Amino acid sequence: MKYKLLLLFFLSTTLYAFAQETVVTEEKEDNSLAGQFEKMHRTSTAFQTFKVIDKDVLQKLKSNVLDSIKSYKNLVSTNENLLITERENIEQLNLSLNKTKLELETLQQQENSISFLGAQINKNTYNLILWTIVILLALGLGFFAFKFSRSNILTNQARNNLLDIEQELELHRKKSIEIQQKLGRKLQDEINKHRNS
Repeated sequence: MKYKLLLLFFLSTTLYAFAQETVVTEEKEDNSLAGQFEKMHRTSTAFQTFKVIDKDVLQKLKSNVLDSIKSYKNLVSTNENLLITERENIEQLNLSLNKTKLELETLQQQENSISFLGAQINKNTYNLILWTIVILLALGLGFFAFKFSRSNILTNQARNNLLDIEQELELHRKKSIEIQQKLGRKLQDEINKHRNS
């Protein structure tokens, strides 16, 4: 009985070890196409220099290869579509960026300019024109104030001269009248003398 138990134990251990080995090899088995080709090569039988491959294995490998190719084509197509979409997005973003840059430049020009007589003029130019006009007006005002004061002085001098001349003229007239009266008397005296003589 011990012998049977020992044999049973030995067989179960061997079977268990063999089962573990197949599980480990199945777990480590590569399911990629290269791994499947390698497994097919390993499991195929040899005939002279040829390998004999089971049709089912070959058909399964063919199906897996076609599925992989289809999957890769789908992946490439998806990536191409994604790339096209991203390029379109980049073009739209570039257009939007250019539009935003133009709007920014327009706003900066509007901020830095003033509408003067219907034309957009730079603020610095506008300030220069404005201050030039103010300075010219101030100079004109100063010139006319100077001319006015000078004219006023000349007018006052002319009035004073006129008064002086009028006074001199009045004095001259009075003197002339006195002289005429004196001459008239002398003349009358002389006439009277000649009449009497």
